Amino acid sequence: MPYWRSSSRRFWADSVMAKQWYVVHTYSGYEHKAKAALEERARALGKTEYFGDVLVPAEKVVELVKGRKGAVKKTSSRKFFPGYILVNMELNDETWHVVKSTPKVTGFVGGATQPSPISETEVREITQQMEEGAARPKPKVLFESGEQVKVIDGPFQDFTGVVEEVKPDNGKLRVLIII
Repeated sequence: MPYWRSSSRRFWADSVMAKQWYVVHTYSGYEHKAKAALEERARALGKTEYFGDVLVPAEKVVELVKGRKGAVKKTSSRKFFPGYILVNMELNDETWHVVKSTPKVTGFVGGATQPSPISETEVREITQQMEEGAARPKPKVLFESGEQVKVIDGPFQDFTGVVEEVKPDNGKLRVLIII
């Protein structure tokens, strides 16, 4: 099997022919900046044909924010894997260096010199989760029946109760409070 060697790393010729998905470790909280920097570096160095999509796996979540006029629903984004991005690319010596020398990127996951790709089915599951989260945002806090909660607003403020029923479709709970 043919291979080439460059600075103590070996890349097998048949493993770099097609684009594959790799997990890249970034500084936590800088995933979007690392994505933009990687896309810009690939464009500036003329390596765009080796790179495909760059994903920051995230979903939309809804939370209640208590303000002056009562509780307000706020939609925000929550990352599935904080500190990681997914990169679709052909792996060779040049593209490895493009990714490794990108600001806010610490390296590949799965091997210091020869990272292992993740499967298409895993990427498909992640993108499906992202689409579901965009279509129907999930609540930020999940409750279960029998869980003890403290009421923070309304006439029963500061009372403690037990969750009796959870209605996830309309974001409501039925709480049993003993007075």
